[in-house]
Formats: sequence, C-alpha cells, structure tokens
Amino acid sequence: MEKRTARLTVLVDPKKKEAFEKLCEIEDVTPSQKIRQFMREYIENNLGPEWKEQVFSDKE
Repeated sequence: MEKRTARLTVLVDPKKKEAFEKLCEIEDVTPSQKIRQFMREYIENNLGPEWKEQVFSDKE
C-alpha cells in the first residue's frame, strides 16, 4: 500500500494549532496521526469505500 511518505506543510492560526494539539493529547494521538485520519475519511467520503484500490494502484 503506502510505499513512502511525503511532507505536507500547512499554515494555521497559532491558537487553533494549540487547541488542536491539546485535543490530540487528550485523545492520545499525535497531530500527524489525526491529520492522516482526517485525510483518509475525506478521501473515502469523496471516492467511496473502495478508494484504496484507486489511490494505491500501480497505474500512475
């Protein structure tokens, strides 16, 4: 499936970042883990439950 990682830089309001980090700490996840979860959910909502076949196919 996932063969490598890529960096995504996002600019956000510092107060929102702080609140997000505190909520992640309460949930015992890292901010990166939570962002990856949000991305998976967004992709699935838009491409459907079979999105992995579409995204991770070797046909590029």
